[in-house]
Amino acid sequence: MTHSTHSYVHDPRNETIVIDINGEMFPRNEAKISVFDSGFILGDGVWEGLRVHPGPDGKGVIAFLDRHLKRLWEGAKTLDFDMGLTKDALRERLYKCLDANSAHEGVHIRLMVSRGVKSTPYQDPRATITPPTIVIIPEFKRPAPETATNGKRLFTVHVRRGYPDVQDQKLNSHSKLNCIMACIQATKAGADEALMLDPHGFVATCNSTHFFIVKDGELWTSSGDYCIGGITRGAILEVARADGITAREKNFSVHDVYGAEEAFITGTFAGVTPVSEIDGRRISAGRGPMVERLQSLYKARVAKDIAKGR
Repeated sequence: MTHSTHSYVHDPRNETIVIDINGEMFPRNEAKISVFDSGFILGDGVWEGLRVHPGPDGKGVIAFLDRHLKRLWEGAKTLDFDMGLTKDALRERLYKCLDANSAHEGVHIRLMVSRGVKSTPYQDPRATITPPTIVIIPEFKRPAPETATNGKRLFTVHVRRGYPDVQDQKLNSHSKLNCIMACIQATKAGADEALMLDPHGFVATCNSTHFFIVKDGELWTSSGDYCIGGITRGAILEVARADGITAREKNFSVHDVYGAEEAFITGTFAGVTPVSEIDGRRISAGRGPMVERLQSLYKARVAKDIAKGR
């Protein structure tokens, strides 16, 4: 039996969390949105996954929040709707929700913004009659302990990351059917995650994480033309280069992947996760020296950001 790359440790506190909907707190079992909401009807919205660590005063601090909010606002602009509040106001709302849950460590936030409620179930944005719906779900979620050391298994799927004139893959939208179909195919093949190619057959990304290989001592990741601008992906490229590691964003094929010394995936939830097998080809026994080095560098980079406090 396989496990998702987002496997986490069960925490009973999640049963009693309070969730923020448009600035109002609701117990988990009472948190509801309208059936006419754009996100529910059409997947019309943008979202962010945020990681929380204890700050200098012990209160939870969201790592790389400025970068996440920048990406969120850019997504809303692409979808042509106004967020209805400032970045500072949303920042305040996020921390108010964390404090209401005493959620200061080992916390993952799902921040979701839809265009708003419709007057009728119709795709035209002009049928929207309310400001955007903003939902903040903070959960006590720690990655499964083995995630950092045991390698995950990937499967290259036929579902592609498409051209931006069809649906721009750089947009972190609620509409994730492309990724879901890839995930289903990988799961049916007995893998933990899907490796997805771009329209030209080059490696693009995974269905819910970003993908890297170690080739001749260098880091390779995709050109970035067919995947969202990953916050963790960007941080890994920064810390690697600062530490003297050659890190390239380039086109490469599954042939290059099969011959890699190491492979790993990155994401806000688990950071840097080793990959041991791709399409039945053994890459490594688990965490290799480069992955271990990058995990340490990334941990230090997160700590630097958290040290700034809220």
